[in-house]
Amino acid sequence: MKHKKAVFAVTLSAMSRHLSATRRLALPAALFLCLAIPAGAQQPQLGPVSNLPIPRFVSLKSDRVNLREGPSKDHRTSWVFQRAGLPVEILAEFETWRRIRDAEGGEGWVLHSLLSGRRTALVGPWLKGQAPLDLYQRADERAPVVARLEPGVLANIRQCDGTWCRIEAERFDGFMRQDRLWGVYPNEKVD
Repeated sequence: MKHKKAVFAVTLSAMSRHLSATRRLALPAALFLCLAIPAGAQQPQLGPVSNLPIPRFVSLKSDRVNLREGPSKDHRTSWVFQRAGLPVEILAEFETWRRIRDAEGGEGWVLHSLLSGRRTALVGPWLKGQAPLDLYQRADERAPVVARLEPGVLANIRQCDGTWCRIEAERFDGFMRQDRLWGVYPNEKVD
């Protein structure tokens, strides 16, 4: 018995050293490949059902949307969204189901018919409990401030130029830096 344990320990140790060496080589190789491929040559992945880019942002169409553990009504409901217009990110597609992620990182499956292509954003949800963020009259931090928005405020996206977004809701309309919004990608343009 002692002999078998020793052989097993040596095998695990050798395997561990091999994996460490592999990991040390994997990172530089991955970085090389990323740098070797021109940015323009990378094509966005398209959904197998919708033929639209994956990932992409959409919003919830209804005030009540069940988030399920898998892509069918047979799967358990893990969460119920109760806010129409909330931005979510589509990560995958399967038949009439979409795997989504919310601003807090929660993931699950929803029926595609409960999603809308209308673009919305949450103002700095990662900044909850901190000071309000300024909304400007123009896409310029020297422009007059038209409102101060609490983190987590929901807004409609009218347009984004890659740096600034024009957002609006019932009581405000103005410009905010794109990197302060969840619901739009860095450098993404929205018309």
